[in-house]
Amino acid sequence: MGMTDHTGRGNTGRRGFLGLAAGAVAVTQMGLSGQAQAATSRTSTTSAAASGNAQRSAAVRPFRVRVPQKELNELRRRVKETRWPDRETVRDRSQGAQLAKLRPLVEYWGTGYNWRKAEAKINALPQFITEIDGLDIQFAHIRSPHSDAMPMLMTHGWPGSIVELLKVVAPLTNPTAHGGRAEDAFHLVLPTLPGYGFSGKPTSTGWNPARVAVAFNELMLRLGYTQYVSQGGDHGSIISQVLAAQKPKGLLGIHVNMPGTVPPDVLRHLRNFDPAPASLSEREKLAYNRLLHFYRDGFGYAAMMNQTPQTIGYALTDSPVAMAAYYYDKFAEWTDSGGEPEKVLTYDEMLDAISLYWLTGTATSSSRFYWEGTQAGGGPFNAVDIPSVPVAVTVFPGEIYPAPRSWGERAYGNLIHWNEVDKGGHFAAWEQPQLLAEELRTAFRSLR
Repeated sequence: MGMTDHTGRGNTGRRGFLGLAAGAVAVTQMGLSGQAQAATSRTSTTSAAASGNAQRSAAVRPFRVRVPQKELNELRRRVKETRWPDRETVRDRSQGAQLAKLRPLVEYWGTGYNWRKAEAKINALPQFITEIDGLDIQFAHIRSPHSDAMPMLMTHGWPGSIVELLKVVAPLTNPTAHGGRAEDAFHLVLPTLPGYGFSGKPTSTGWNPARVAVAFNELMLRLGYTQYVSQGGDHGSIISQVLAAQKPKGLLGIHVNMPGTVPPDVLRHLRNFDPAPASLSEREKLAYNRLLHFYRDGFGYAAMMNQTPQTIGYALTDSPVAMAAYYYDKFAEWTDSGGEPEKVLTYDEMLDAISLYWLTGTATSSSRFYWEGTQAGGGPFNAVDIPSVPVAVTVFPGEIYPAPRSWGERAYGNLIHWNEVDKGGHFAAWEQPQLLAEELRTAFRSLR
């Protein structure tokens, strides 16, 4: 089959409150067995032509990124014609992305930045698209040179993408070339979330984390992996935890670097913006105060996407500078950089990530994933009850909140690994790829 050039524009196919409870229950009750029964019923009553269509929809098709040059020219034109605001009236980040930081990044975007280099990095990976539950899911599938490698589903978040994960591919799939052992190797499956990047854009409601978890489990089965582990940060953490709650047959365990551990009684205090309860330990108070800062001072972006993703989407889809400011603000807030992401990420790295959203026109569709989670209920840091599936956690100091082990032990009944490292932030695979790779090798060693 020939390769497909694809920009993602017009495709049909976070960190806010993302649904775990109601959506997970509904989808888990149906489960993969329910899907299989439905598929069997349809097959028995449809024609051979319909059967052939179903086979084609389940096909795994090769994929290649090639953005038309006219799209890149249009981006530069829009950047050049930016109407800049006056500078903020404070000397810190308390009013958002600072003009003196953002403007040089954007001006480089419109002059020296080269998207084709990012495109080449993405295209260096084996990439595919397959239809699941009526929607195209794009993914990279990198098999390790070590035949007995462990299959791992690895999911990005917002404002992330496959760009966020590129640095960990080689250390995980070929550990002997990166300080590891052959027996620690992984086969990697890196899917793009619905509404993000080159995956399809949902045209109806219902694509919440629970439904995505079912779809990604189907993806692993479709690729022939009857047993696998799941890893993620941000949305990927939520989806991995939902998977563990759903307990599909082949899931061996999960690793997350943004764990959902906050107990319900603590959440009640946070929602009221109360001071840290005196009953908390010092380590728990540290986590509480960071969460309090997030919900009181850093939640505006999520509130917009939770409630009105279409409204914010007009600005992010029409203005490249609006998009750059919106995403750069999160890079500054969530990297382990003291508010200066340039210390840990290059201009090119940040612009690779931003450009992928711009060139695929997915600012609005990706924002709707927050809205979907809100409709399903739950929250990104709420304690997730996972009584039996093995759970591994790495806590990075620059994460939105540094989860304490005491909360993790209450949420996860089979906690096989917990480590608090000394560097790195929310974008662990991007900021500290070698450290994350070492953590994953250690975390899953007992499950091989």
